[in-house]
Amino acid sequence: MLAAAAVRFDPDDPLAGLEVGDRPEPESRPGWVTVTVRAAALNHHDLWSLRGVGLREEQLPMILGCDAAGVDDEGNEVIVHAVVSDENYRGDETLDPHRSLLSERYDGTFAEKVTVPRRNLVPKPDSLSWEEAACLPTAWLTAYRMLFTQSGVQPGATVLVQGAGGGVSTALVTLGKAAGYRMWVTSRDEHKRARAVELGAEEAFESGARLPDRVDAVMETVGAATWEHSLKCLKQGGTIVVSGATGGAQATTDLRRMFFLQLRIVGSTMGTRDELERLVAFCVQTGVRPLIDATLPLSEARDGLARLAAGDVFGKVVLTAAG
Repeated sequence: MLAAAAVRFDPDDPLAGLEVGDRPEPESRPGWVTVTVRAAALNHHDLWSLRGVGLREEQLPMILGCDAAGVDDEGNEVIVHAVVSDENYRGDETLDPHRSLLSERYDGTFAEKVTVPRRNLVPKPDSLSWEEAACLPTAWLTAYRMLFTQSGVQPGATVLVQGAGGGVSTALVTLGKAAGYRMWVTSRDEHKRARAVELGAEEAFESGARLPDRVDAVMETVGAATWEHSLKCLKQGGTIVVSGATGGAQATTDLRRMFFLQLRIVGSTMGTRDELERLVAFCVQTGVRPLIDATLPLSEARDGLARLAAGDVFGKVVLTAAG
């Protein structure tokens, strides 16, 4: 079968370790099911994997990809939940110390077929296209959990999204707008700021700019580059929800501000299968849909990852396989 896999690591040139070609079809295992992939979405996780983060040499080759929508072996249209927990674990899968994502311990979704635990399948509604459904399990689920599970703020609150254009950022703006939050964004890119307003943000500001008012919560995926600004933007009792650090993982914090203003820092990773099911229902009920920057055939996975690595995207890049 056709697949896109990491065959070696290169921290400086991640695409040098990518191979798109023929791979063996996945082997069945008890309690798992094979899904014929119709669409798979790209994430920065794929680039980190090619750099050697979260993988070991002895695991290579590893088929990349966390997100997919397709058809299971019984003919059901499904969305794949990417978090693979221990089969005996009960509760929030993201808290399982033995959890992994597809493409970390098990082959991922950039292939014509992928094998996953049967419990990881969520029904795909007819109203979602294959491409839209494939965008939900990582970036959109991450945004859903950040906003609705971890932030603690209610509709009507003001939420700042640091960075505009990426899959999580566009998902945060779209979901927050639909749920009744006042969404603000920051970006260094004037074009991306304008696009964010078109998408539903009420205001878009230069990175690091002084805001007209303090916010109830900050959605932080950038990290060190925006961390000080995020802290200074919060109201007393406000919350920063952190789910990434693409702009650096080491940041300093003024602890006096933290305790005097009673600020909260909350970590957030992916989401549960139940949250994915609710996210799908939210999309159906509200009519919101993932913003797709580009759709490419699986054979052009290298081009899609190159676009992602260059930061030249607004929304999600999706790969499609023959169905």
